[in-house]
Amino acid sequence: MKTYIGVDNGVTGSIFILKDNDIYYTPTPVKIEQSYTKKKQLITRIDCDKLHRWLSGVITTSKGIFCLVERPMVNPGRFKATASALRALEATMIVLEQLNIPFGFIDSKEWQRILLPQGVKKDGLKKAATDVARRLFPEVTVKDVDSLLIAEYARRKGL
Repeated sequence: MKTYIGVDNGVTGSIFILKDNDIYYTPTPVKIEQSYTKKKQLITRIDCDKLHRWLSGVITTSKGIFCLVERPMVNPGRFKATASALRALEATMIVLEQLNIPFGFIDSKEWQRILLPQGVKKDGLKKAATDVARRLFPEVTVKDVDSLLIAEYARRKGL
């Protein structure tokens, strides 16, 4: 049986793994440190070591695994958020490559079009995703379920 990993990219994201009949979850492990810019400020980054350890604890082989990562938001008008999303993506990709886990990318609209009810507007996306996830996976109680639905999308598509 194939194992599917869904990654809701970003420092406030999450990761779900659908492996056999088991579900594994972690909020994206992060660390806060001084920014590398001249301005005194803190930034949040992916903690690659923690992410590597967590994935290694769940995944024992890279065979029969596929990871689907949500493509980051890139908006020149939101420079800090874009920079954070791209840093998070790069860190996640590095860990996946170190573990030899094959991965691909998906836009949020693609998995939402398949798994969420038609006609849901932007303001209702989180609630709709939570409602769908609760019906499909009643044992899951966390609020951030996008990565769970990304993994489910990958499973349904047989990626």
